[in-house]
Amino acid sequence: MQIVDNKALHLKVRDPSKITDVIPTSARVGDHEVLVKWGLEEAQILKNLKIKGVPSPIRKSYKWTGLHQPFAHQVTTADFLTMNRRAFCFNSQGTGKTASCIWAADYLMHQKKVRRVLVVCPVSIMGAAWQADLFKFAMHRTCEIAHSSKAETRRRIVAGDAEFVITNYEGLEIIADTVIDDGRFDLIIVDEANAYKNVHTTRWKCLAKIINPSTWVWMLTGTPASQEPSDAYGLARIVNPSGVPKFHGTFKSMVMTQLTRFKWVPRPDSTETVFNALQPAIRFSKEECLDLPDMMYVTRDVPLTKQQTKYYEGLLREQLINAAGEEISAPTAATVLTKLLQISGGAVYSDTKEVIEFDCSNRLQALKEVIEEASHKVLVFVPYTHSLVLVSNWLKSKGITNRVINGKVSPTKRTEIFNTFQTTPDPQVLVIQPQAASHGVTLHAANVVVYWSPVMSVETYLQANARVHRAGQANKVTIVHLQGSGVERKMYKMLQGKVDIHQRLVDLYKEEIAELGETNE
Repeated sequence: MQIVDNKALHLKVRDPSKITDVIPTSARVGDHEVLVKWGLEEAQILKNLKIKGVPSPIRKSYKWTGLHQPFAHQVTTADFLTMNRRAFCFNSQGTGKTASCIWAADYLMHQKKVRRVLVVCPVSIMGAAWQADLFKFAMHRTCEIAHSSKAETRRRIVAGDAEFVITNYEGLEIIADTVIDDGRFDLIIVDEANAYKNVHTTRWKCLAKIINPSTWVWMLTGTPASQEPSDAYGLARIVNPSGVPKFHGTFKSMVMTQLTRFKWVPRPDSTETVFNALQPAIRFSKEECLDLPDMMYVTRDVPLTKQQTKYYEGLLREQLINAAGEEISAPTAATVLTKLLQISGGAVYSDTKEVIEFDCSNRLQALKEVIEEASHKVLVFVPYTHSLVLVSNWLKSKGITNRVINGKVSPTKRTEIFNTFQTTPDPQVLVIQPQAASHGVTLHAANVVVYWSPVMSVETYLQANARVHRAGQANKVTIVHLQGSGVERKMYKMLQGKVDIHQRLVDLYKEEIAELGETNE
């Protein structure tokens, strides 16, 4: 295939009539040669005819708007998206897939293929990621966030004329009927699409309801089917429904084997089955497309204080007695492990919901040392709310400027804090509840990430690390694990090994109990 004068595609094929019969703007120029106008519709037809390597005309006619010119992988991603009405983008965190989507959507708008775009994403990245990137890469387009305590305000925004409307997962349920009635949302972009893995949820059904056969749909996630292979089903039903069975149970049996009533394991060929289901798709890893610094992992052993050790071992002894001869359930294991992590982190919630604080001076001192040694700013991820407040207040008492990000901070306030962190000397530290900022946000003013204690989800861990290890990072990135208890050591190893902690809760529980029993013998 050759591009002629940036206007036409010159192809050599066995049967030119297969092309000339369906593309009016094509002509036979030899026994096995065809000249085809290089337009979007023509390129899409050639792709549908299974002709490989057909480039999108976005490469010839689009003026890449915005503050920065695209990387090569972003051009390739935008090319792919414009050629596929339904598609997955599995590019890794920090590779700039948001910008690729914005450029591709803008091109389709210029081509009169798309009138309005609906972006569905987590609350935490509505303003900080999507709105901010629209201002950077498509400032000529109008954009509004449909997020308000008043449902009517959200519906009014949807019924307005903003070319890009951004909403959150739960908000879609409020505005779905208005989206349908408006009839102009030709493209739907779903970011962090793993939220739609379960077809039985109201969330999934709501998304499916607003999609019709002509709707463009692009689903984005850097970690598809991250928990188990069957998680691919909900995504495939949206983008590639013909590639999966009608029922979830059938698909699950195709990719997993049932060992016991509650335990399923992946089949040997599950990766290939999932790969075929999640098509068409594009993926670039950071290593393939960006010269990012390596991430270094550092462990700091922080001994539990006497008070922490007393309560930690006391809880284990109590469980050792209770567990004798009993089968332990996953919920019980999760509850106990959570309390062990809370004790390790300095604050535990009692059965009566009261907060009991512990002396965690060793951990606080270690955190201070890490911050003082850092060459740039620092993110501190603290999973539990009261420990989060404890850490922030203690840092302030030591003269270390910091701000808190958790579920109570509004999206608008979060965006303001993130922008201040990125562009001004203070605050030096962000103290963050991982779930509140693990998606989409760029915080590469920091080059050190500290985990006050481990998180329960591999996906949350990987996404949280990617807040600093992404495009624009000019420094070596260090991930610091603070650990002082046995359960923390085991969980950090599992997180780095990408082992699903939720699947091993009972095993973790039993290992901790067994180790205490061995110590007492």
